[in-house]
Amino acid sequence: MEERFNMNDQFLKAIKIATGSRDFFELEQIQSLWSGYGSIIRFNLKGSKYSSVVVKHVRFPESGKHPRGWNTDLSHQRKLHSYQVETAWYQNWSHLCDDSCRIPKCLAIETQGDEVLMVLEDLDATGFSERRTAVNWEEIKACLEWLANFHATFMGEKPTGLWPVGTYWHLNTRPDELQVLTDLPLKHAAKKIDQKLQESPFQTFVHGDAKLANFCFSSNGNQVSAVDFQYVGGGCGMKDVAYFIGSCLYEDDCEKMEDQLLNLYFEALKQALNKQQKEIDFNALEANWREMFPIAWTDFHRFLKGWSPGHWKINSYSERLARKVVNQLQN
Repeated sequence: MEERFNMNDQFLKAIKIATGSRDFFELEQIQSLWSGYGSIIRFNLKGSKYSSVVVKHVRFPESGKHPRGWNTDLSHQRKLHSYQVETAWYQNWSHLCDDSCRIPKCLAIETQGDEVLMVLEDLDATGFSERRTAVNWEEIKACLEWLANFHATFMGEKPTGLWPVGTYWHLNTRPDELQVLTDLPLKHAAKKIDQKLQESPFQTFVHGDAKLANFCFSSNGNQVSAVDFQYVGGGCGMKDVAYFIGSCLYEDDCEKMEDQLLNLYFEALKQALNKQQKEIDFNALEANWREMFPIAWTDFHRFLKGWSPGHWKINSYSERLARKVVNQLQN
């Protein structure tokens, strides 16, 4: 068994204890983790109330294998910390998410040396078996409502144990990409952009990697659950919203549908804050975050242009939005 899964005895035992199973076997490897940092595997269980579980097994590689060549020690430390953040998320915060911002339940977390094991509920087995590479309006709505409920749940919370500032592209954790950025006006505005987002009086937790690929859909597409909490932390909710929209729509649609999408999100956020009984001036929040939307979009655009200048997401809509934001900040 150890050879087959390449997992230590402590981890194998932890899976059995967490699931109450007599035995288990590998159904499939769902994916390898970024840069060779382990894998996510679905296991079938025998003698357990769960038919299957998903196990995230993190094992730090001997040498960097980053697909874009960012093999710096800083990059390694960021990834290392991201897994510490994810374990802290599941241990200390995840229980606050209800069905309106559904996530997989965490059944066990084990660490040994530089290895981490997370045993998670299998979302496929609980009605969230669909993945999307393209989305219709109902599916976009489900994701934006998930984000609104997530942001409402953690509005005003201090991100203890998480990233002080969430998202994987945050300026402080990405000096290499800023260094090589050739768009000088954007480069010079980077700190002001980050400062604006951090100075928003309405801070919550951001998922930090809320792309379409991290949402699991119900069969009818009307409900979603989210995965991958390595970059969860403090921040303005518009960072998630801008990033999500950019992950699933082409530039023409981003531009055409911007108002409609933001209206949908803020309507859901208002309802969610009422449900959570958060004492907050919603009109002030909405006005501030609408102002933050192009700034959040530009913040990600700044990262992307330094990280992968030929990326398909670098389009004329993003360029226009970024130029406008940079000009406003200069004036």
